[in-house]
Amino acid sequence: MGLDSRSGSRAIDSVALRGRSLLSMRRHAPEEIELLLDAAAELKELRRRGVYERRLEHRNFALIFLKPSTRTRVSFVVAAAEEGGCLEIFPAEDLRLGYKESVADVARVLGRVFDGVAFRGFDQATVETLSSNAGVPVWNGLSDDYHPTQVLADLLTLREEFGELTRAPVAYVGDGRNNQVTSLLIAATKLDLDLRVLAPAELQPSPDLIAELRADAGTRGGRILVTDEPARALDGVAAVYGDVWVSMGEEDSLQRRIELLREYKVTPEMMALTGRPDTIYLHCLPALHNLDTEFARAHPDLQEVAEAVFEGPGSRVFDQSENRMHTIKALMVLSCAT
Repeated sequence: MGLDSRSGSRAIDSVALRGRSLLSMRRHAPEEIELLLDAAAELKELRRRGVYERRLEHRNFALIFLKPSTRTRVSFVVAAAEEGGCLEIFPAEDLRLGYKESVADVARVLGRVFDGVAFRGFDQATVETLSSNAGVPVWNGLSDDYHPTQVLADLLTLREEFGELTRAPVAYVGDGRNNQVTSLLIAATKLDLDLRVLAPAELQPSPDLIAELRADAGTRGGRILVTDEPARALDGVAAVYGDVWVSMGEEDSLQRRIELLREYKVTPEMMALTGRPDTIYLHCLPALHNLDTEFARAHPDLQEVAEAVFEGPGSRVFDQSENRMHTIKALMVLSCAT
């Protein structure tokens, strides 16, 4: 579905997701995920043309940050502004969720005033409680368990580069147990993707989790390979996907992660194992790829990707970053448009 479809219909006119939250993508049907991607592509094209239909006029949104953010914050702020909405940002110290006021009570306060709530924090239970009590759409901008808004941007980037997602095998390299991998696994099972997870045994996703996600997907299921063998994981893939080796809150595991993952750094030699000249590199950012930051200089062995790959001709990390805004705009429009 697109702007020039013969039927004349547009994904951004759909009411199929009106009032819906996005907490993990596990409750979204494949067709609903595809609708979000279609709407994001349409909104991106309209923006390129300088057309802003202001579908969020007189809509107000709360953005809760219990964790710091760059991409999530700028994406929600710009998406709301370009569509005519107003957005208020609440840092952790403003709400103190669960300290003197329960998450459920805060949700009911926000839901009476705002038309949608975005959350970025820790426990998945927090965003679930917000959604259960707010009475308005709640969007998970990141929790310890899931990162659905990032994966929507990943999928849009893959679709722009390769067309049909089923033609774009992806190899994730690194810590295979984090929220990003879980969300990629959900996308694979929902959309019939070919996903390979290249990780040492200690950091591989649980077989029980994969079985559970396959059960969620019903008749679909995709192709999922979990391995510690680079040649198996990388052969023929269209995209190699990286992430930091130590997520926020895991700093005490830093030395152990270096020991486990030093052989999993994405280098030009690893990229060559795909056997494809058109393989792209993706990363959800921030990335440790050089010594330009204080943290990287303090931990030079923690770099998950070589500079030659991150800055190379196959890198699409900043297209992917930009697509956070377009997919988040689609999410807000389809959930809350006037």
